[in-house]
Amino acid sequence: MSVSPVVKTTQGVRGGIPDATVNRLPMYHRSLLALASRGVILVSSEELADASGVTSTKLRKDLSFLGSYGTRGVGYEVEFLLYQISRALGLTQQWPVVIVGIGNLGHALAGYQGFASRGFNIVGLFDSDNSRVGEKVSVAGNSLVVNSLSDLPKVVRMSGASIGVIATPENSAQEVCDVLVANGVTSILNFAPVLLDVPAGVDVRRVDLATELQILAFHEQRKSQLVLSESNAG
Repeated sequence: MSVSPVVKTTQGVRGGIPDATVNRLPMYHRSLLALASRGVILVSSEELADASGVTSTKLRKDLSFLGSYGTRGVGYEVEFLLYQISRALGLTQQWPVVIVGIGNLGHALAGYQGFASRGFNIVGLFDSDNSRVGEKVSVAGNSLVVNSLSDLPKVVRMSGASIGVIATPENSAQEVCDVLVANGVTSILNFAPVLLDVPAGVDVRRVDLATELQILAFHEQRKSQLVLSESNAG
């Protein structure tokens, strides 16, 4: 699943770290988690870059924005670098999150175990469909009740949630976005296939599954054409 940035910002650098580098930090984090789970203590820049799908030069430059954590000829200490990247990504603290739109996708997101293990605590589920309001959904081993969208201001205020997930149909996404922003949510993960209009200071990340499938279809078509041309040439 690819996430496309739709962020209103005046610069490509945040807190001294370029946006492009920030976008790659989760890849390094995932690779380091895998290494740590296998008991790997040290990793070279070449090995970590290969595991993350980037060049070693790009990896070293990205990590230089976080500090100097590698040792020439030795590499990086996996656990220490994992902590530093986790800290840079804000994963060393808990983040309350609300999800709006509890259809099939919303249910799947609410039940995703990876949120809790990475510090994202789902504190509220909301839907405008009265037939879903009151439904109980399993979230990280607990049961959360789906609330009406009118209850969102109270939940956000009490939980301090600043991150919201939109899993609604396209035609209601902007309205939901406006409600989230009006109640203090400043970071939004949008699964609806629409660009959202947000004020400065609000970050939006868009997950467009259909677009990603279309890109894969393009590559499949190109591969088929290549095979056909090679076959004709032979």
